[in-house]
Amino acid sequence: MGPHPAVAAIRLAVRRVLHDILNDHHASADRPASGEQNPHERPPSPLVLVACSGGADSMALASALAFEAPKLGIRAGGVTVDHGLQPGSDLRAEEVVLRLRELGLDPVESTAVTVGREGGPEAAARDARYAALDAAAERHGAAAVLLGHTRDDQAETVLLGLARGSGIRSLSGMAAVSGADGRYRRPFLALDRQTARKACMVQSLPVWDDPHNTDPAYTRSRLRHEGLPALEKALGKGVVEALARTAQLSRDDADALDAWARQAEASVRDAAGLLECAKLYALPPAVRRRILRQAAIEAGAPAGSLFARHIEEVDRLITGWRGQGVINLPGKVVAQRQGGRLVIRQG
Repeated sequence: MGPHPAVAAIRLAVRRVLHDILNDHHASADRPASGEQNPHERPPSPLVLVACSGGADSMALASALAFEAPKLGIRAGGVTVDHGLQPGSDLRAEEVVLRLRELGLDPVESTAVTVGREGGPEAAARDARYAALDAAAERHGAAAVLLGHTRDDQAETVLLGLARGSGIRSLSGMAAVSGADGRYRRPFLALDRQTARKACMVQSLPVWDDPHNTDPAYTRSRLRHEGLPALEKALGKGVVEALARTAQLSRDDADALDAWARQAEASVRDAAGLLECAKLYALPPAVRRRILRQAAIEAGAPAGSLFARHIEEVDRLITGWRGQGVINLPGKVVAQRQGGRLVIRQG
């Protein structure tokens, strides 16, 4: 008798991602940095880490990784991040480490972070978490880090992007592969949250329900427990699936526009590398604004703090020029029009 359908589903999702990681690993091993490497020497087994909070999604992911990785010759480890936002969070992190070791993962570690305030509590916690995961991956030489985001998380992300009015890139939600060199992988984006919880239940995996996930002080929590249920009541079932589908369609469009903007950027710069306003004006708005956003980021504006309204203000220096002064952007970056050129730099 085979595994429960929920367990089978999560294992299949993880297996597919591990095959991709293995293929990428072998492809990179086929391109040695020097000619001294023996071409017949097998590359070392890659290490894949799972980011685990102890919640149902990440525990289901950890169990599937522990089951599938050895069959493919992949080493599997885990890391849990202690955000220090709740009393006893250090003890809870130790419990998660113990559970991951019981699953057979190695190496396993807990890493504590200090959460700042920039961008709000949720954004600050996310930034601290990813910085810790990046550091853990570098420290252990991991080929990838698996994240337990589900289709429900994707739907929430799309709605949050829609509410911010941040454009098609925000509507594209979370990518299945992201980060430096495709470090982060999200196997569960096509699976719902209930499947992960069911998989934990039938395997008798203990899970921890983060009280922040039900705290109405947090935007995502309100959306999860009030917003999405209200939408489903008004529009019928299938809203989550439709939003996840919207994310993929939006991502395809955004990727195409990003590629167009990268190709067009060189053609709108003068010999000194400055952006020419007349040439920018001739581009479609979606392409032009992408070039402006990238220029602001390269000048030092934090991508997470750079919103559509900022780029629209800069865009008006090109499309609605009436002698405006300097535009202030996040990260102490300024944009101004000078002699038909657009200058974006540190203020």
